[in-house]
Amino acid sequence: MWDLQRHLHDEVVAGRRTDTLVLVEHASVYTAGRRTASWDRPLDGTPVVEVDRGGKITWHGPGQLVGYPIMRLAEPVDVVRYVRCLEQAVIDACAALGVRTMRVEGRSGVWLPADGDRRERKICAIGVRVAKGVTMHGFALNCDPDLSEFDRIVPCGISDADVTSLTAELGHDVAIADVVPAVLAALERALADVRWTPAAEDAPTPGAFQPASHT
Repeated sequence: MWDLQRHLHDEVVAGRRTDTLVLVEHASVYTAGRRTASWDRPLDGTPVVEVDRGGKITWHGPGQLVGYPIMRLAEPVDVVRYVRCLEQAVIDACAALGVRTMRVEGRSGVWLPADGDRRERKICAIGVRVAKGVTMHGFALNCDPDLSEFDRIVPCGISDADVTSLTAELGHDVAIADVVPAVLAALERALADVRWTPAAEDAPTPGAFQPASHT
């Protein structure tokens, strides 16, 4: 998947491909962003894949919808605004599915508030990279994963909060296929203002994201 991302990124940078969205359900894997500390990693020697996104360590695997928008950002490039738009897309998608989520100041991703004896809990991790004005990496939304996979690490380097999923919050199984339509619609809306649009009147404007096949 990393090789596919780089290839698609190069294609978009070169103008040979329009904005592209990859949606995938990974096999179980831990990935470490550039700010991952040694104490965030698994203590049992579990392999970790080093990646060049921002953020720290997280888990990807079955039951989690991972999205990689590979798109040219509008000038001037504003990475923080792009991350906020990704968060808003996930917040909107979760709302459409019946789960109210929020941002937490100083922390990326999408969260549920503390309530009763439960701490704040993250339902979606976000980590991105922008090179030559084009985005890579993206978001990981927990639909129906085995949340115990996060027990081996300090997810995103945050030790004073927990992780959750749509299934855990709604009390019934939520399949990835049930989530994709809401996510696609929310991404199209939320990212519209940060996507690059050609200045020339006769130039083609970005339309819907072009899907990319994956294995």
